[in-house]
Amino acid sequence: MTKTSEKLLLYRLTNKKDSESFGQLYDLYVEKIYRFIYYKVGNKEEAEDITSEVFLKVWNHIINEDKEIKSFSGLLYRVARNAVIDLYRSKTREFEHLDPEMEIPDVKNNWFEQLNIKSDMEQVLQALEKLKHEYKEAVTLRYIEGLTIDEVAQIMEKNNTAVRVMIHRAIKKIQKILEEE
Repeated sequence: MTKTSEKLLLYRLTNKKDSESFGQLYDLYVEKIYRFIYYKVGNKEEAEDITSEVFLKVWNHIINEDKEIKSFSGLLYRVARNAVIDLYRSKTREFEHLDPEMEIPDVKNNWFEQLNIKSDMEQVLQALEKLKHEYKEAVTLRYIEGLTIDEVAQIMEKNNTAVRVMIHRAIKKIQKILEEE
């Protein structure tokens, strides 16, 4: 789906309260939001519940508010981020680690290559866990979720320069951790 068609769906959703447009946007983002949340909570059931809650909150926000929404994905990620923060505040526990058995995208049918990719991914994820929360979140949004710097900045409520510096420092730190291992 192109950015233009996404903006058209967002327009129809916000101005005409078109539930079909919301459904199409839901289909476009549900896996990404679920993955983002799952990475944070490490529990399938909690991630599914929070994902549903996020989309319900966004739907209610759009239906009940007349504010302009510049980025649907930015709104989703911000609500998802806040929902995860709320979960941890209510449970007062540490972030759980990402399940190393999480499905890795099938790059090729070459099992040896997949094994190497999985091993490399596990090393990077272990290094990522050693970063401070803000760095880990910025890198996750940028490289795992594939968001732009603008979108990451909007979600994290920081300016673009701060996000670029944060990501740069995080990558340097990951490189250093991987070199030490």
